[in-house]
Amino acid sequence: MLFDFLIHKHECQHRNVPIDVYEAYCPDCGALIKNKWYLVRCSCCNIKRTAHTQYNEIKPDSKYCPNCGATDFYIQELDKVNFTDIHYAIFKKIVIHQGNCTTRQIWIEKEDNLLQEKKLIGFRK
Repeated sequence: MLFDFLIHKHECQHRNVPIDVYEAYCPDCGALIKNKWYLVRCSCCNIKRTAHTQYNEIKPDSKYCPNCGATDFYIQELDKVNFTDIHYAIFKKIVIHQGNCTTRQIWIEKEDNLLQEKKLIGFRK
């Protein structure tokens, strides 16, 4: 936040979207945002590992597992995070649908008497 003025990003960061909802529309750009939580776990012993994001990828903080020493890990995707997992969780906002609405809808009203002839004023048969 301190050096945001140095980075000239022209896309919305969705800062006004609340964290506690599953999906919400961004009030700034109108995009549909899905809130996702991720946990990094060790593949060997299944312990939770602290993680960070680097170039939009989720990676563990340490190269080796502090419990068993393994290097393999997997990323578990969560819809909601528990209070006990908040220290290990990574939060991301994913754009589902951009806010530009180009859909047009029309409707056709059904008439009751389709077989009846319509008479126009001033028209004679």
